[in-house]
Amino acid sequence: MRKGIPNLAALQVFEAAARHESFTRAADELALTQSAVCRQVASLENRLGVALFLRIKKRVVLTPHGRHYADQIRKSLERIERDTLELMAQRGIGRVLELAVVPTFASQWLIPRLPQFRALRPDITINLSIRTEPFLFSDSPFDAAIYFGRSVWPGTQGTLLFREGNAVPVCSPVLTADCAPLTRERLADMPLLHLSTRPDAWREWFRAHGFAEDARAVRGPRYELFTMLSSAALAGMGVALMPEILIADELASGRLAVALDMPLPSDAGYYLVAPDAVASDEPFLALSQWLMSLVPDEAATLARPARRSNREIPASPAPSASI
Repeated sequence: MRKGIPNLAALQVFEAAARHESFTRAADELALTQSAVCRQVASLENRLGVALFLRIKKRVVLTPHGRHYADQIRKSLERIERDTLELMAQRGIGRVLELAVVPTFASQWLIPRLPQFRALRPDITINLSIRTEPFLFSDSPFDAAIYFGRSVWPGTQGTLLFREGNAVPVCSPVLTADCAPLTRERLADMPLLHLSTRPDAWREWFRAHGFAEDARAVRGPRYELFTMLSSAALAGMGVALMPEILIADELASGRLAVALDMPLPSDAGYYLVAPDAVASDEPFLALSQWLMSLVPDEAATLARPARRSNREIPASPAPSASI
């Protein structure tokens, strides 16, 4: 028995009362009497030893402790409801895999291919959630993750799907249509678009191509997602440093052009991992095997798409990239 956990009915009553900040409306929602709601809340407060509501005449207002506790309990109840509905929906017909994934990889690479996996394994449902930063599986609802990095996370098992390859400076063709051939110096003076989760990318490109410690490398707006970054580049707002593998369609169609064919190579890549307790489960193994069956040919194809570029012949050899 988990003696520290209050009665579930009391938590449901408290969550409803907190959401409405009204015992009367909570009673209506739960088909209880107002006095029953009052008793449940009072019992919970006595158990916790903390006031959750302030009683002000005929009104109730959450205390700071009550507001924080309500937020946490709401999330827990939503998770219990979701898990219960998923189990009911999957009665005897399959498994659900909760997968955390970086957003642009999910939208540009993974989701277009998922129908193939569904056709092969209709008994496995893949739920996708976005995570852009590392996390602990023990503190999350996820069974597995696809993330960008340079190694497998500690305490997990997994594999490198493929390396990201070159990132190239890209922009709308309109931005350079009326200009003379672009040079490194002129590109450095153009508006630069940055990705918030890779704040040093342009600085690394500057260093790799002969502009060490150049203050221009940090100028320009920042965007949280690669999809935002590519949209800004498409809109003509500046030059973005983006992995070719994530903008293959835009480059092939000419909607984006390589502003200067001076890439920034990377040894980082996309990893599929799961905690030790999940890594041997059949659904994870099935997903891993399917992804690995796609990678060798597709990664090579996507790494060097057909593209338009504005080329420069460097005045002197550029130093190798330092990642």
